[in-house]
Amino acid sequence: MDRRDLIGGTFGLIASSAVSPSGLLAAPQKEGLLSPHGAAWRKQKWATGFDGQRRADLGNGRFLNPVFPGDHPDPALIRVGDTFYLTFSSFEAYPGLVIWQSKDLVNWAPVTAALKTYIGSVWAPALAQHDGRFYLYIPARTSDYRSIFVIHADRIEGPWSEPIDLKLPAHIDPDHVADEAGKRWLFLSGGDRVALSADGLSTAGPVEHVYDPWRYPDDWTVESFSPEGPKITKRGAYWYMITAVGGTAGPPTGHMVIVARAKDLGGPWEDCPHNPIVRTWSAEEKWWSRGHATLIQVPDGSWWMAYHGYENGFWTLGRQMLLDPVRWTKDGWPLAAGGDLSQPLPKPVKRPISPHGKSLSDDFSGNHLGTRWSFYEPARDEARRFQIGPQGLRLTAKGTSPSNSSPLSVIAGDLAYEVETKITLEPGAEAGLLLFYSKRLYAGLGFDGNGLIMHRYGRQRRSRAPVGLAQTLFLRLRNDRHIVTIHHSLDGKAWTKFQVQMEVSGYHHNTDGDFLSLKPALYVSGTGAANFHHFTYRGLPT
Repeated sequence: MDRRDLIGGTFGLIASSAVSPSGLLAAPQKEGLLSPHGAAWRKQKWATGFDGQRRADLGNGRFLNPVFPGDHPDPALIRVGDTFYLTFSSFEAYPGLVIWQSKDLVNWAPVTAALKTYIGSVWAPALAQHDGRFYLYIPARTSDYRSIFVIHADRIEGPWSEPIDLKLPAHIDPDHVADEAGKRWLFLSGGDRVALSADGLSTAGPVEHVYDPWRYPDDWTVESFSPEGPKITKRGAYWYMITAVGGTAGPPTGHMVIVARAKDLGGPWEDCPHNPIVRTWSAEEKWWSRGHATLIQVPDGSWWMAYHGYENGFWTLGRQMLLDPVRWTKDGWPLAAGGDLSQPLPKPVKRPISPHGKSLSDDFSGNHLGTRWSFYEPARDEARRFQIGPQGLRLTAKGTSPSNSSPLSVIAGDLAYEVETKITLEPGAEAGLLLFYSKRLYAGLGFDGNGLIMHRYGRQRRSRAPVGLAQTLFLRLRNDRHIVTIHHSLDGKAWTKFQVQMEVSGYHHNTDGDFLSLKPALYVSGTGAANFHHFTYRGLPT
């Protein structure tokens, strides 16, 4: 018998099948659990909304966190009458600072992207309304400059002004507050504050230190002390300052929420005897690194906290927004009442279910830049690359690879999802579909006139072109709890599985920094342009 026959015949059968105690061949074994991430929480069931995305409102008067799945860190939340407004850090994504509105704190609709001009990586902002005008105070940084900026608008929908530099290079995480006399202040990281002018568009004095934040015991496992994210709220005779300490990422037990109060904004500030009022105590919990909270009162008088956290096993999704009920002690301290937030909770405001979020799918019949799509590290004129026409989205090429092409991305919040697009190249272009974390870390598949290009770990490797490939290719990418499978097709009907599958659970901040998330993205590099005829997103059951 030829050795090749043995390997491909009897030996092959034995290698791929189980042998029973009687010596007879049993049925072939099947693959078991492919990804351990989220396995301990498989009994959790969310409702679904646009594109099958998971949503918090269960339709029975209860909700299950997260309220905002996916990368929505540092929530800045205000209430105007019976309407709530909210925005999040947007980092390198532009247009940035998408503003959302809600009537019940659980179902939110996008309003606009307030920040159009690139000022650097945008960290935790402050959203405020004062004397009928809206303000956003925005810490931002580039490689050679950092400061806090302000933009303003007479209506929440805009138009929003161009950024004004407040020249505050040493601080982050501002919060706007006006005292009883109407004097305006920005509270800053590290227990500091600075007076603002009457119009809120410049500082009116030096930075002063007013609070030494509470410190946790030295033997706790945290990332760093890092007092940041002060949020100021008035209740009764006291001002309450909510602060984040312990570092934003790092160990799951690091980030936490502490409270202090004072009868005057200048202090003295008294620490809550129950600090920290929110903390992840074990990596076995559903939500990690919980912190950066805002207190908010709803019309019926009850109080809630909005803050962010990483989902157990899913650092790749970024910091997601959580909603926690608050109870007050007899001596006037707020305490979190929602436990580990792994169970459904009663909705804050009893209103009928309403649409939440937005569809991520796009037929490119309208300009959704800002409330759906955003560029990574754009130039000031980046929006000129985005053109809508009869063939869909025409995206002009930039750079030599995804790393310097400023990909267009959407925020995904599902544990498993699939995205698909159809691409037609113009001469000289390379284009594709990615899971993009940063210019150093991404994965996916592209193509050009010479064949396919696989992207993994932020590196490129060429692959043979499918027989018959010309200028048009369909691409489909499935991310099922970090296991990535890619298919390609010449006609959108017959699909071929790409020969490499990937595991991307390490594509996150603790690996690569920058506080970002892994996002479905489109890129075009080289010269010329590419047309994306559609983009389809589907949340998948887990």
